[in-house]
Amino acid sequence: MSPDDNALGSFLRTRREQVDAASAGIVDSTRRRVKGLRREELALLAGVSPSYYTRIEQGRDRNPSREILEALARVLRLDDVERVYLWSLAAPSLSPAGDGAHTPCEVRPGVMLLLRRWSDLPAFVVGPDRGVLAATPLAGRVNPAWCLGRNIIEFAFLDPRSREVYPDWEDICLQAVAGLRVSAAARHSELDPFVSAMCKQSETFRALWESHDVYDRVMGDKRLAVDGVGILRLAFETFALAGPEGHVMYVYFAWPGTEDEERLRTLALSITR
Repeated sequence: MSPDDNALGSFLRTRREQVDAASAGIVDSTRRRVKGLRREELALLAGVSPSYYTRIEQGRDRNPSREILEALARVLRLDDVERVYLWSLAAPSLSPAGDGAHTPCEVRPGVMLLLRRWSDLPAFVVGPDRGVLAATPLAGRVNPAWCLGRNIIEFAFLDPRSREVYPDWEDICLQAVAGLRVSAAARHSELDPFVSAMCKQSETFRALWESHDVYDRVMGDKRLAVDGVGILRLAFETFALAGPEGHVMYVYFAWPGTEDEERLRTLALSITR
């Protein structure tokens, strides 16, 4: 069975539990014993019948209209990423990425050429399951998870070294799972086995997965503990590579004039010598 046999209903349930009833306009003189909105309250605010919304959340109606989805998204105060995720759960066949059941793993020659020329940057390409398909030598020197053949999610949750490499380990894990959910919504058959395996191997992963948070982080920064260097703060940008493969390139860098830039330059030189 899929790890998300009723992913749409589970996502709606977790989102309504996070909405403050009072701020949503619900006046309740009794002592509430539930988190967030009740089903009937969400249905009322969205303008749908409570019985119909219950069928949606319970997985007995998996094809609500666009208008109903938008009404629910409005009441639940979903951001742009969450709205796209909601729509992909309700109508996965219409997702731009398709199902992605049989996509090639090879990285295009042009991308490989770019990585060879970017020897002074930690850069790598991952597939939808976050397995590393290609990487610069410097990437592996900065983080053992960024080596060819590694999987950055497996490293974060299953490799004891991850807590040493990531000073902000809990945040890294939360963001990793929330990002994987975005990918999994459009590529069920490709990613469901991976998600199922991770849920069995890691209690932390399973708890984060069941929270149904979605987050598409395309840029930002990370603190990394690098052997022989100490804490290195690097910014990153991501680039979705066009094509059916679902490949994404991560490029890390240090801001000019910082101590991190000098440390990264020293690391790069040590590899090329």
